[in-house]
Amino acid sequence: MVKRILEYLNLEKEVDDFDKIHENIEKDVIFKGTNLWILVFAIFVASIGLNMNSTAVIIGAMLISPLMGPINGMGYSLATYNFLLFRKAFKNFGFAVIASLIASTLYFTISPVSTAHSELLARTSPTIYDVLIALFGGLAGIVAMSSKQKGNVIPGVAIATALMPPLCTAGYGLATFNLTYFFGAFYLFTINTVFIALSSVLVSQLLKFPIRTLVNEEQKKKVNRWVSFVILITIIPSIYFGYVLVKNERFTTQAEQFVKSVSFYDGNYLLKNEIDANKRKITLMYAGNALTDKTKKNILNKAIDFQIDSSGVAIQKGLAFDEINNNNLSKVESLQSELNRMQLLLKEGKRKQDSINARIEIGKQLLAEIKPLYPGITSCSFSETAIFGGAEPEKTAIVTFSAEKNALKPNDKEKISEWIKSRVQNEKTKVYFESEHITKKER
Repeated sequence: MVKRILEYLNLEKEVDDFDKIHENIEKDVIFKGTNLWILVFAIFVASIGLNMNSTAVIIGAMLISPLMGPINGMGYSLATYNFLLFRKAFKNFGFAVIASLIASTLYFTISPVSTAHSELLARTSPTIYDVLIALFGGLAGIVAMSSKQKGNVIPGVAIATALMPPLCTAGYGLATFNLTYFFGAFYLFTINTVFIALSSVLVSQLLKFPIRTLVNEEQKKKVNRWVSFVILITIIPSIYFGYVLVKNERFTTQAEQFVKSVSFYDGNYLLKNEIDANKRKITLMYAGNALTDKTKKNILNKAIDFQIDSSGVAIQKGLAFDEINNNNLSKVESLQSELNRMQLLLKEGKRKQDSINARIEIGKQLLAEIKPLYPGITSCSFSETAIFGGAEPEKTAIVTFSAEKNALKPNDKEKISEWIKSRVQNEKTKVYFESEHITKKER
């Protein structure tokens, strides 16, 4: 059983030719010709997407970005101790980063839209979760590159790890002189870079890629120490930010539950509230009765029930009913009058709609009442109209029955007509009969 499971998990049987893998990685690390132009286009697509807050455009930039090439090249070269390839990959990667920063900074400098939208802000606060995304995304990418099957994994990895958007966000930070945005976004980009490269190192060593250069044990140890050091200094801040994120989420959840519990308290209505998770502050603004010290104390005590420090809760009075002066009173009365008018309009609209719905059901009711007496009748329609010709239009109803051939005699039709006029309480009601075979022929 264990042997069968290990056979399913075995990657070595599907690994592509080592020379072919080496050739593909070496080709992708270089930025010239096609790769260079794709990089330029990706920079502007990502910058425009962030500027216009368009998720679809940003995803497009992730897909066309060629930044994965030199990152995988750095990881692969470290795993195989190919220092010449590492220098080439690092040089091209540095060129790509600097070019991206310059281009995105120039774009955001001249762009008339300078608002930091949600897509941009989302890339300024990296956490340990971004580390995990980069690590597992990078693992999926290098495994796919090493496989004979390849598949469509690489586009998904490009979207998940998102290299180009944080780099362009860093350019926005430089353009707007916002160093918080710059360092936050560049740190996210660094996380993605380091852990995608680490994924390449791990998979390359796991699949035992051949070492193509002469290297001694001391050089190997030195490389391993540097790799460990870079991973350590990259991951430590993200763990702290992840811890802060979890604490903020927990505070926000508790604060929302607390606010909900005090939305109406002792004759006071909560007009608005503000929750600042970073500062652990909650601001409540009430309207209603005058807020007494006892009421405020009870609200603060309620916060303790939700494990919230009451010193961070600020209670403000928006409008007290017993302090309304003559000017405010006239405004309140005016608003109350308008509210009453709107409520009457809504009720009248609902009454009319109910009346229309009831009229629609009349034909159904007539058919249900008459069918037991005249089983030959198959359907009934009812409508209301007006007859014009006199000084005033006359309201009337039209009822049409469909019946089987010869199912109704002339005296039956007269009885039905009289019954309908009495039933709908309108002597001018027009009653028509049609035979089914005529209807079908006409159709």
